[in-house]
Amino acid sequence: AIYFIILLVIGYYGYKQATGNLSEYMLGGRNIGPYITALSAGASDMSGWMIMGLPGSVYSTGLSAIWITIGLTIGAYVNYLVVAPRLRVYTEVAGDAITLPDFFKNRLNDKHNIIKIISGLIIVVFFTLYTHSGFVSGGKLFESAFGLNYHWGLISVAIIVILYTFFGGYLAVSITDFFQGVIMLIAMVMVPIVALIQLSGWDTFHQVAEMKPTNMDLFRGTTFLGMISLFAWGLGYFGQPHILARFMAANSVKSLNSARRIGMTWMILCLAGAVAVGYFGLAYMTVHPEQTAILKDNNERIFIGLAQLLFNPWIVGVVLSAILAAVMSTLSCQLLVCSSAITEDFYKGFIRPTATQKELVWIGRFMVLLVSAIAIVIAQNPDSKVLGLVSYAWAGFGAAFGPVVLMSLFWRRMTGTGALAGMLVGALTVIAWKPLTGSSLYEIVPGFILGMIAIYVVSLLTPASDKVMARFDDANKAYNAAR
Repeated sequence: AIYFIILLVIGYYGYKQATGNLSEYMLGGRNIGPYITALSAGASDMSGWMIMGLPGSVYSTGLSAIWITIGLTIGAYVNYLVVAPRLRVYTEVAGDAITLPDFFKNRLNDKHNIIKIISGLIIVVFFTLYTHSGFVSGGKLFESAFGLNYHWGLISVAIIVILYTFFGGYLAVSITDFFQGVIMLIAMVMVPIVALIQLSGWDTFHQVAEMKPTNMDLFRGTTFLGMISLFAWGLGYFGQPHILARFMAANSVKSLNSARRIGMTWMILCLAGAVAVGYFGLAYMTVHPEQTAILKDNNERIFIGLAQLLFNPWIVGVVLSAILAAVMSTLSCQLLVCSSAITEDFYKGFIRPTATQKELVWIGRFMVLLVSAIAIVIAQNPDSKVLGLVSYAWAGFGAAFGPVVLMSLFWRRMTGTGALAGMLVGALTVIAWKPLTGSSLYEIVPGFILGMIAIYVVSLLTPASDKVMARFDDANKAYNAAR
């Protein structure tokens, strides 16, 4: 209850401070500092899978489960270093774009709004699935951790997230993400340290290895395609609208340097903590086999189980709120980005081009409600496969938008037709890859590669616009000056 009250207070603060126009509501007026930028990006990225899915995977298979964390860490660092500063400048120079579709339209002089329509539709479709997975995670958390009915848990999470997102907009979402990121960090550091103390200290590593030598085998159960697939998760960062929006909202290019250091430190500590929870949880349950009943035959409950066994109920409440923080931070930013796409790219672009800023803010709020309602209806099935939905949406965004974002920032010769071709090829490849090939290769790999090739080939086959290339040159000059 205290946690929810804090979130609502932050929502009210955001409502009073930065909801005067659509730019403030959707991007906080591009005035977000490095600490909030970093932890907001991290918290919106690392959802419940980091606290439940990753420890559960390590608990089940050993250290061979860490490869996905390596791929994600490399991808996040390159995204901060290469994409973030240029995107911050280029989106502002390109007509002060506040959404990716708006940026693509302005950057490529899309007079007929075709790129804007297609990219907006991709965001709405994939984010509805993404948001659905967040609500399912919230319902399952309340059901497994607090004994609440799944549907009541779903509704509880939805009400709180909708309220502070509806009223407070981007500023409220970013501040709550910062707050939630701190809680996640404390939990992911505290639980494995206490577990290590309760066991045999550093000798626990040797004990786990002796219990089952394959627990230390980094290549256990892996294949070549499997390794590539796990590393390829890092490619997804270049096309995730909810993460890229954090870079667009930063107050300056220079602040992104600090945000990178803060964000990567936070990410590495949290991921290392998640791996340690699974690893030490394996040791703890081997030493105390009578306690395995607390997992209820679900290895993803290892974080919850360790917290309940190691701490008193008051501390357990704080620790378990980290899971809720992970779910809600991702959910709120997804709702906001999806709302911004509908409001800016469809309502303002096609229905009411002359809409006032106040009108657009309220339309944005009602779009939060609409997307939430659709996702809640879909999420009524508690057996929905959360990880599968997240994986699919991550690949969809990464393959559809990643190549276009990179080429927009680094290749002046890219044409609007080339960008559209890359976007469609990337998205359709993700959709069709598994049904057509049956391959175990993660669909983001062929989607990203074919999307990049399509952009390059089609751009060379279509005439380049002098206006488009001049706009790129202006943005590049502004970026060099901002550095």
